[in-house]
Amino acid sequence: MFRMSAIIGDFVLLNLCMTAAYFLVNAFEPRALDAVPFRLYVLLSNLSYLPGISLIGVVLHRRVVRPEQIVGRLVGVILLHTVVFFTALALMKTVSVSRTYLFAFYGVFTVCVITWRLVLRHLVKAYRCSGRNLRRVVLIGGGESMEELQQLMRRKDYGYKVEGVFDSAHVGEVLEWIAKNPVDELYCSLSTEKHRDNVLELINYCENHLIRFYIVPYVRNYVKRQLELQLLGEVPVLSLHHEPLQRPGNRFVKRTFDLLISTLFLCTVFPILYIIVGIAIKLSSPGPIFFKQARNGENGKIFQCYKFRSMKQNKDADKLQATKDDPRKTKVGNFLRKSNIDELPQFINVFKGEMSIVGPRPHMLKHTEEYSALINKFMMRHMIKPGITGWAQVTGFRGETKELSQMEGRVRRDLWYIENWTFLLDLRIMVMTVTNMFRGEKNAY
Repeated sequence: MFRMSAIIGDFVLLNLCMTAAYFLVNAFEPRALDAVPFRLYVLLSNLSYLPGISLIGVVLHRRVVRPEQIVGRLVGVILLHTVVFFTALALMKTVSVSRTYLFAFYGVFTVCVITWRLVLRHLVKAYRCSGRNLRRVVLIGGGESMEELQQLMRRKDYGYKVEGVFDSAHVGEVLEWIAKNPVDELYCSLSTEKHRDNVLELINYCENHLIRFYIVPYVRNYVKRQLELQLLGEVPVLSLHHEPLQRPGNRFVKRTFDLLISTLFLCTVFPILYIIVGIAIKLSSPGPIFFKQARNGENGKIFQCYKFRSMKQNKDADKLQATKDDPRKTKVGNFLRKSNIDELPQFINVFKGEMSIVGPRPHMLKHTEEYSALINKFMMRHMIKPGITGWAQVTGFRGETKELSQMEGRVRRDLWYIENWTFLLDLRIMVMTVTNMFRGEKNAY
């Protein structure tokens, strides 16, 4: 019901937005829509929406789903609609299509349909809070995972009703209890080594009584991260790391975006910036305009990272981090660092494929060697390309790391980013970076 409501609402908004954009454009440019009949626009647009909604689907009805997941899938549907719609117009040999109309339509439709989906998600949560559309569940087993699962299921807006909780000592009473009480789902975290017969008995009972059985992996009690199930032949294997950027499609999207933005920046703003900043650097102190430093990139590969030189030439450049009142900094360099302008040459690294716009910040080789010995999982930061900005930097872990705990916090956020990457998350980090640039950061020095 929720899924169908979302899809029907999408099509209603699709047609309303096309009609609204048609009358809006026609009022200012009466001849803009002469090339293609309006009915044909509407028909092609509706048909073009079907592939996206079929392939990408709807997730707002799921019990646990984040708003950015809803929006992310919806953006994918709209992008696929754009490709199919434009291809259909091209195949019909449409000579001229009103760009004004298409921009107006997609602009209005994107805002409306995202608002609609988020409002519907709120209504779904309110509906479940009222006591309807509930899943009656039983939890069996102990440990931190089951405690967390129980806390999550206590949230009314997720639509679960915990009917019973049994620890391993009372597993023998479960079958008798669920035979007398209605249950929709059963979650079990019992060890298969100690309770193999009990688990098999529970599985058989559930499958014969229309109860969905879920196994909560025992490994979750000592591995605190999102796991991913894979099949090697017929053998189930749990992957300890969920890495969205392992998928070729996601890597293609990220690289295409990086290449597009870096090319645009390097061909427009950067040449002017290079002249202005270059002159200022040359006047402030002798030496090159660029500062190049060897840093670790994806899979630990060493590359030359570019920056506008903000310090006087010194022998400690590859050993010491910049401090707040660092005497090595020039006056021009101090401004460049505070405004983040010194990082902009790294768009060259992005263009070359050595970096991404968003990702874990690359460290000098000496720091990689030191911190990899002190911080557990530090080297996992190098599983993806480093970035000009990152999740750690926009959430308070930017600049000098005076204490080990600061670097540990940075690593935790970098690993969270790797395991939770979405294109929308990248856009969010970019917006937060620009906002912080204008607002100013106390750690920018």
